[in-house]
Amino acid sequence: MRIRRTALAAAGLGLALVLAACGQNAAAPSAPAQESAPPTGGAKVGVILPETESSARWEGFDKPLLEEAMRAEGLDADIQNALGDEQKFSTLADSMIASGVQVLVIASISSESGSAVAAKAKAQGIPTIDYDRLNLGGSSDYYVSFDNEKVGELQGQGLAQALDAKGTPNPAIIEIEGAPTDNNATLFYNGQQRVLGPKYQSGEYRLVQSQQIEDWDNQIGGTTFEQILTGNGGQVDGVVAANDGLAGAIITVLAKYGLNGQVPVTGQDATPAGLQAILRGDQFMTVYKPIVEEAEAAAKLAAALANGDTAAADAIATDSVQDPQGNREVKSVLLEPQLITRENVKTVVDEGAVPASDICVADTAAACQELGIATS
Repeated sequence: MRIRRTALAAAGLGLALVLAACGQNAAAPSAPAQESAPPTGGAKVGVILPETESSARWEGFDKPLLEEAMRAEGLDADIQNALGDEQKFSTLADSMIASGVQVLVIASISSESGSAVAAKAKAQGIPTIDYDRLNLGGSSDYYVSFDNEKVGELQGQGLAQALDAKGTPNPAIIEIEGAPTDNNATLFYNGQQRVLGPKYQSGEYRLVQSQQIEDWDNQIGGTTFEQILTGNGGQVDGVVAANDGLAGAIITVLAKYGLNGQVPVTGQDATPAGLQAILRGDQFMTVYKPIVEEAEAAAKLAAALANGDTAAADAIATDSVQDPQGNREVKSVLLEPQLITRENVKTVVDEGAVPASDICVADTAAACQELGIATS
């Protein structure tokens, strides 16, 4: 689709201001950051989460679910967030190691910082678990995540499904990908290309540009998307957005030019903001990753390792992934992601991942009623 010239001329508001209001994937009001749970008296486990800016998931979902799962295993979990600061990530790890944690669970900002922390822990005889993100070249004993290439494959399938339904000939595609320092972003891209790569090569689809976004920064993602869009003469028929935060920023740009709801946009994380956008028709799909399963798997692994029972840990981590940088296989738990479109948004609510009240707001109430999503 092509930007209307009148819209281009009339777009007077600064994009940065619009993105500050709309593009950030902030946690829903009903899912605030949780206070740390009181000690259980069990084995002490340190958990470091990466940041709060690019996705609502870390504080709104992972933290409370990890607290609950660790308590259920009788563990005393100290869960902290590095707030996107590599030095803070390292400092938190040092503090946890000094405090005598028996296991360290890390969702790193980058492979470099994560690998450095894992090496420190290993030197002290503390087993580490890479949570959600594999640290390339690292030494963590185990890895818990979703099948991230499958996540990308679902994004590619979702976009293809939307474009097939629209019947647009030779659609122009823009890809806005995650951080180059995040191995997951590479895996998402690889999965997307299983579906989209052959279509680009055959000429069925036309790739305008694929761009990674430093630190998964939503504002940079929106600005980058607008630059690519206008550089292509305002033409775009589909957008690969690597997560719901980037999707929100892209939708803000599309709305600026009157194109929201006309151009299919992908996403990931099934956040309240992303699900609302799907119900409004501005975003075509997201990927639902039941974080409760990830948190529970990490807690079970941590409990086994705290007890020194590697056989029990190995019985939980029955998959493996290749770390090409470290030239090693990492014992893993790989969970199954799910494709979510308008038709099955209710699944996310029914499974308790997001309350209906978080997504059934004024401009989505009619869609919720139509889809049988009840807020009471």
